[in-house]
Amino acid sequence: MSLYSYTAKRADGQVIGGQLKADSEQQLAEQLRQQQLTLVSSTIAATPRFSINDWFEQLQGVSTVQKIFFTQNLTVMLRGGFSISRAMGTLALQSSGRYFRKVILGLKGDVESGISFSQALRKYPRIFSDLFINMIAAGEVSGKLDEVLRSLTKQLKKEHQLISKVRGAMTYPVIVVIAMIAAAIAMVTFVIPKLLVVFEESKTTLPLPTRILIAITNGFQHYGLWIGLGVLGLIILLIWVGRTSRGHWVYDQILIVTPIVGPIVKKINLARFTRNLSSMLATDIPIIQTFQIIGRTLSSAHYRQAVEQAGQALKTGASVAKVLERYPKLFPPLVQQMISVGEESGTLDDVSNELAIFYEEDVDQTMANLSTIIEPVLLLFLGAGVAGIAVSVLLPMYSLTEAIN
Repeated sequence: MSLYSYTAKRADGQVIGGQLKADSEQQLAEQLRQQQLTLVSSTIAATPRFSINDWFEQLQGVSTVQKIFFTQNLTVMLRGGFSISRAMGTLALQSSGRYFRKVILGLKGDVESGISFSQALRKYPRIFSDLFINMIAAGEVSGKLDEVLRSLTKQLKKEHQLISKVRGAMTYPVIVVIAMIAAAIAMVTFVIPKLLVVFEESKTTLPLPTRILIAITNGFQHYGLWIGLGVLGLIILLIWVGRTSRGHWVYDQILIVTPIVGPIVKKINLARFTRNLSSMLATDIPIIQTFQIIGRTLSSAHYRQAVEQAGQALKTGASVAKVLERYPKLFPPLVQQMISVGEESGTLDDVSNELAIFYEEDVDQTMANLSTIIEPVLLLFLGAGVAGIAVSVLLPMYSLTEAIN
């Protein structure tokens, strides 16, 4: 891949210049065409060398907190009379991440070369989502870029809070499960073998639970390394399958129908859907395109497909509420009826915002009570494991006592 310096023409005839990375001039022309630009001429500026530092920086990515800092401060500067170029220069100096600083400087250079802010953002699809870019583009067209940025800041904060609460609520159960697994492995590897030596040397027929425990213990002692590698390989395989479209679909289906987890997954996706819908409706982006963009922001494959299909159905002239009624398992009656009222009254953006607040608060409350909900389940598994070990150890002792008497 080479770095091209190019000259391109906009739809209004204005000639601009800039730099882009591409494998060939044909690919460069295609990239510019996606930005509504026509390539006039290009030259190879340089061939970037592989840098391990750059690789690590890109691997780190850009956190949501950094993007909140970016949009919030950019809003303040634009309202204060800064040009986008000057604001970018100031933000680059204040950015804490080296990689994001380079991205901001790249955006500054593109804007100074005549490219619109939204077109410059399209060069970084891993950092800025379609929803982010399209809202910026709508803000540029309407002349309300500062208001759009303020809306994006609010949305990013809500998204960050939602994810933080989910991660925080899952920390306790995960730690408990890991501790249980570690304790079980330690018991089977170091403690139980010493207790079972007596039973193995006895000539009495051992109960089935004891024989199972002995087999597990011997397996860990003799094949512990292979078992560990097998578990690691299974985890890698499951992650790889989950990255495929079919595997992702199956995993999401399992999550949706799983008790406790299923309702949480639905509430998170509904909160994200309604929040994004409210933000997009505040711009001049068509409703069909809005649904197509929102679909790509949802984490669940089922919700993503439903929203994208809804966007296609809206082309026929159907209302949003009628389209969502086709997916009763994903969109409950509350969502359908509230959106129907919003469409009839012309306040769909406000209604979507109210729904987003409702589901965000619902997720917040659920996450706060998650430990209380999961604790009985964890105690049940822990009790079953302890009871199983106790029965396996005590039954042969009882049999040996009877044989001695």
